[in-house]
Amino acid sequence: MAVETVESAPQSGWNRARGTPSLSEVFGSIATRPTGSFWRKLVTFLGPGYLVAVGYMDPGNWATSLAGGSKFGYALLTVALLSNLMAILLQALCARLGIGAGRDLAQACRDAFPRWASWPLWVITEIAICATDLAEVIGTAIGLNLLFGVPLEIGVVITALDVFLILWLQNLGFRWIEAFIVTLLGVIAVCFAIQIALANPDWASVIRGFAPTTDVVRNPDMLYLAIGIIGATVMPHNLFLHSGVVQTRRFGESVEEKREAVKLATIDSTIALCFALLINASILILAAATFNKIGQTDVSELGDVHKLIAPLLGSAWAPTCSTRPPTCRPPASSSRSARSGPRPPTPWPTASACSSAAASIPPSRRRSPGRS
Repeated sequence: MAVETVESAPQSGWNRARGTPSLSEVFGSIATRPTGSFWRKLVTFLGPGYLVAVGYMDPGNWATSLAGGSKFGYALLTVALLSNLMAILLQALCARLGIGAGRDLAQACRDAFPRWASWPLWVITEIAICATDLAEVIGTAIGLNLLFGVPLEIGVVITALDVFLILWLQNLGFRWIEAFIVTLLGVIAVCFAIQIALANPDWASVIRGFAPTTDVVRNPDMLYLAIGIIGATVMPHNLFLHSGVVQTRRFGESVEEKREAVKLATIDSTIALCFALLINASILILAAATFNKIGQTDVSELGDVHKLIAPLLGSAWAPTCSTRPPTCRPPASSSRSARSGPRPPTPWPTASACSSAAASIPPSRRRSPGRS
């Protein structure tokens, strides 16, 4: 049950009263454990970090990681690590603000800036949030189109309607939203684990990819993608979101209780963002182990990845070979060979050779599996 408190007088260090708390419908609705073991206390705080982690795994991250992995192999893993460390720091500060001050970032900005400055800042922030959320809407529509053939326009409408699903789950309790998001993240993790196992990357190169290199700043193309990875990672809406959702936990008002709540919330966000790093790194590793390995260095669109990843990983080996690319076609008997006698049988190439040969053919020259 939500516990809502409206401040009528400003707290010490603030210019005006907070007013209605952030996310008033679910403010303080989840009880925590003031006593007990550390792990029991931590479980009650797990959840908000994973809502934030979703923002670090949007299609913008996927596109930049795919482009970086296909073009430069494992070299940009160090940029993914650096951007994730930046995100951990920023989200920890937001959790500290929400718990320690009892305000979200928007409320703190309203208090810190005069009205003539806060209104333009609000407009700019809303535009930035809409721009970053646009990737989620379009990305979901692209996913529905690739998986089920749903037109992009209808996919956008379906994506917009899923907001009402989240609002309905909020009526059941904020823990339902957290469980729903964690379940989806688990599905993503399982899918990438399977794909990484099929891709079989060079793990020594993966480890070296996390080491800093000056090539990132010396190579303009690599620097351009590195900036894209950082820009796709640090999202403004996550900062506002995290400072609000941490207040769904009900904890004490004493300094010691708030200090412990800050520590547990920071651990929650750090674990969740490390999970996000694992997913983003998996995307880059997958692109490096598949596309970069065969010289396919211009992969950046999600649609292209959907078409190219299946034959490279062997999950669609049969329909790929049924297209009969030149290197996979059994030798035809010419009239001259027929006169000279039967030729010895030529074995069919292996699955990996067939997949590599099929991937090397330009898409415009490929024939679909249904054609003869």
